[in-house]
Amino acid sequence: MSRNRLSLASAPIWRALLHLCIPMIAGMSVGVVYNLINAGFIGALHDTSLLAALAYSMPVFALIMAVGGVFGVGGSTYVSRLLGADGGEDSSPVRAKEVGSFTFWGSLATGVVVGIAGLLLATPIAAVIGATGPALAPTAQYIGAMFAFTPVLVLSFSLEQLVRAEGAATASMIGLIASTVANLVFDVVFILGLGWGVLGAGIALGLSNVVMAGYYVWWLSRRSTAVSLAPRWFRADREMLRTVFGVGVSELLMSSFLLVSALVMNWVGTGYGEALLASMGIAQRVVQLPEMICMGMFLGALPLFAYAFGAGDHARLRGAIARVALAIAAFTVVFSGLVLLFKDPILRLFSTDPAVLSDGSALLTAMLISTLFNGFTGLAIAVFQATEQMRNATIMSVAQGVLFIPVILLGNAVIGLPGVIWAMAVTEFLTFLLAAVLFWTSRRALDAAPSPEAAASAAEVAAEDADPATASA
Repeated sequence: MSRNRLSLASAPIWRALLHLCIPMIAGMSVGVVYNLINAGFIGALHDTSLLAALAYSMPVFALIMAVGGVFGVGGSTYVSRLLGADGGEDSSPVRAKEVGSFTFWGSLATGVVVGIAGLLLATPIAAVIGATGPALAPTAQYIGAMFAFTPVLVLSFSLEQLVRAEGAATASMIGLIASTVANLVFDVVFILGLGWGVLGAGIALGLSNVVMAGYYVWWLSRRSTAVSLAPRWFRADREMLRTVFGVGVSELLMSSFLLVSALVMNWVGTGYGEALLASMGIAQRVVQLPEMICMGMFLGALPLFAYAFGAGDHARLRGAIARVALAIAAFTVVFSGLVLLFKDPILRLFSTDPAVLSDGSALLTAMLISTLFNGFTGLAIAVFQATEQMRNATIMSVAQGVLFIPVILLGNAVIGLPGVIWAMAVTEFLTFLLAAVLFWTSRRALDAAPSPEAAASAAEVAAEDADPATASA
């Protein structure tokens, strides 16, 4: 049995989590560091409207990634459950190949459609998400560049999920780091060398994802023991659509509601001036580090959750969940505490504008507190996705967006700017409470047998793999 599959099937839980999560954390952390450097490049141009453009554009990027998540999360958890039900051997289940091909071609086609539509509507979209005045043009340029590269952005995200589905966390990390290094190089060329500002940042982002997608296509085609990208394995039957979209749609819903939340935040924040929007962009990039590391923990562990559930190994599933929760708690408390002590020097790395520094200090404090709850919410969603609890995953995916809108509107109406600044922290706390309730009430599902479809697929796999005529790669 390969090391990747062994880490999912039988390695000690802490060792399995280290194998799966450390590369994921490393790759995502490097990406966050890049985002901070990118903001520094833009900040060096001494144009607050350009920093505001980055803040306006973040929800659009999140929505594009969510389209990749529909196929990537839905497809990867399906593959991991199939491998678990198959008994952990290094065989290549036919259904897993079909899921891989569906994920690849489905995400690519959807990315093309979304990219064309977004590119044609880049300026109206920039206006809708709140960009006005001097920030409108650079925001339209940045999101226009993102939409031009949407097919590869969607594809790279979904393929990264497929790579991790069979426990290949190191390969996932290599792709993420290669993309980040390429992004940094392209930034130097397009922002500093050619002076293209945020347009150059958007082009650099797209080209770096070409590098990442290319690597993952090579790895899945040459090294994968579970999936195939070949068109001949493409299937879009009812069970495929129900399973992939039933789990993956929670990612799209979550980002859609977060987009609505960001729109409301931008609309409300615009009334307090560009300094608030610029400081929001800086604070968001700082808190991305703890958020991405926590995300690296629960996303890295997602294949283990799904594999253990598919194999019916409930003790391993519960043990993995408990250990990831402990790691998230320890990290967020330590990191948030340290950044709070040095928040003012950190903010001065990005701007010397007194208004930006003042708003940024309050925003960073509120956002760091929200990270104490965000990691546990993400963990709950990952568990629900891995164990086919589609209803709970969907509820959690829309909860933050649904709760945030009344919280920020009420806060703004009652106490003004402090209500806007602390709205997300209050929302994250309420969402965390909801996650805790859903997790407690659905804990019996963690002891449930795998779905009849997974069991049927495992039986079908055994029969088909036994037939030489159907066992070809």
